[in-house]
Parts: sequence; structure tokens; C-alpha cells
Amino acid sequence: MRIRWTPVALAAASVLVIGAAVAQSQEPIQPIVPPQQVNLGMVELGKKLYFDPRLSKSGFISCNSCHNLSMGGTDNIPTSIGDRWQQGPINAPTVLNSSLNVAQFWDGRAADLKAQAGGPIANPGEMAFTHTLALGVLESIPAYQREFKQVFGKDKIDIDQVTTAIAEFEKTLVTPNSRFDQWLLGKKDALSADEQAGYKLFKESGCVGCHNGPAVGGNSFQKMGVVAPYQASSPAQGRVAVTGKDADRFNFKVPTLRNVEMTYPYFHDGAANTLTEAVDVMGRLQLGKKFTPDENAKIVSFLKTLTGDQPSFTLPILPPSSDKTPRPHPFK
Repeated sequence: MRIRWTPVALAAASVLVIGAAVAQSQEPIQPIVPPQQVNLGMVELGKKLYFDPRLSKSGFISCNSCHNLSMGGTDNIPTSIGDRWQQGPINAPTVLNSSLNVAQFWDGRAADLKAQAGGPIANPGEMAFTHTLALGVLESIPAYQREFKQVFGKDKIDIDQVTTAIAEFEKTLVTPNSRFDQWLLGKKDALSADEQAGYKLFKESGCVGCHNGPAVGGNSFQKMGVVAPYQASSPAQGRVAVTGKDADRFNFKVPTLRNVEMTYPYFHDGAANTLTEAVDVMGRLQLGKKFTPDENAKIVSFLKTLTGDQPSFTLPILPPSSDKTPRPHPFK
């Protein structure tokens, strides 16, 4: 059946679209937009690499170990467990919507997803391999040799190809269509009265000064503990480790609040176990405001509307190792 639009219907539709666009432009938060262009070959290769534990020294740890895509893109523990059961110094940030970040890692030491992807492989406290050894594993697997050549057109695998493919896959890990996004786009019954009241409080209290844009954060570095000092349980010093400037001490990348109900525990040290606790701490230490239990509950109800459609795909079948593939010695 073909729909015929009358001039009146077209005008009415235009008004709705323009009205939604105007309303959206007036808000400090914008809807998530899926990536407009990706290289599908790189995405499929990057997906395999993301889930492949053979990129770690032990053969047990993959990117998905700490950034689990069935758990909001994180691991839901205060600080991640790495090679030989080492406990890391900082909370694993979610990989979901990470392409929207101004930089990667809490201190922003990686400019983009590609720069970030190679870090955990060689970090002795995480995957504890070296790039050379990881490449040796990949080059020993015939199926990977063929796929890398198909995607990149080169005979030899290098770390640039590995990080490019992982980053291309991570670009697809966005979570659009949250109830809040639906509300922004004109579906006014997408949020309850309490959720809308929570968003109003979120704006009027000043939370949007840091948590704004499509990712509701991730686009600036801010001091943890503006009004009063934050007693961190992590040794991490923040942005100062990158810039060397004392003014950047305890400045961390503002985390995205997308899917925040799934990405507990909160803060760079994972010290807040619940959203209620996180909202209370942020109110007191960042804004100098003590939220009442009712105000806190309304803000939490709003934050839960930021959960979008989670990445959905068939798990990759990893190519089999060959007789030449180095065997890991996890406890050496």
C-alpha cells in the first residue's frame, strides 16, 4: 500500500519534526546516534580480537573480561582483576558509547579508541603480554592470517592493524533508543512524572555542568572533590599523570551516565555501590548540595531512563590455534 501525504498532513508532520528538533536543541543532553559509517570487515575481525583470550599471556583474559558486553560494558567490581590475579588500581570504565569520549582511560592518556586498544595487551597488570608476542600468536593462526590480509591487504600482521580493527568494532558499541532519548525526540509519555522531575532536578542542581552531550558525560576532565575532598581508596592521581601539572591532580574524565544502572560500582575507585550512594556523594562533594531522600530517588529514577538498546550480535567463532601457536604458561 502506498501512503499519500496531503499538503495538510505534510505540514503537520513538518511541525512535529521541527518542534522535536527545537526541543532537543534546547536540552543539554542529546540522543545517541549510531555510527554513520563503519568498515564491516574490520568490525568482524575486531569482534574476534575483542573476545580472544589468546592476546593475553595467560590465555584466559580478553578485552571482554573487564569490559563485559553482557554487563554494561564493564565488570561490576571495584577494580579489575588482571594477570596472575593482580587487582588493578582503578575501576574499569564502560566500553559502551566510548567512541563519544573526548579521550580514553580515566586520565585521558589515550587520544582515541585505537590508541587505547593496545594498552591492556602490554600492561603487566592486565593482559601482561607484549605486542610482539601477541602478534606471534596471531601470525601462527592461518585463519587470522587470511582474514587480516582480506581486511588490510597486507601479508604481515602488525599492531596497528590489531588496534584499528578492535577500535572499529568498539565504534559499533553504542546504545541508542533509551526511554530518555525517546522523550527527547518527542515521545512525551516515555518518562513518568517522577522521572521528568528527576531530570529537572538534575539540570537545576548543576549536574549537567559536567554530564552533558550525547554520552551524558565523557567530554571533559573535572576535579573529583570540588566542595570537599574525596577520600579515594585508589592510588590513581588522575590527569596529572599525563600532563605533569599539579593543577590536574585528582582531575578525572567525567564518566558517561549512559546505561549507568548497569555499570556499578561507581567512581574511579569503584567505592559507591549504588546509584543512591553515588548521587548523594556527587551532590555533597561536587555541588555542595544535600539531596533529600525524595530528591535523590527522583534523580535515580531519571538516571535509569538512560539505559539504551544493548549491543546485540552473534558471538564470534574464534579461529582454531595451529600446532605452531605458542602455548601460554599462565603461572610463570
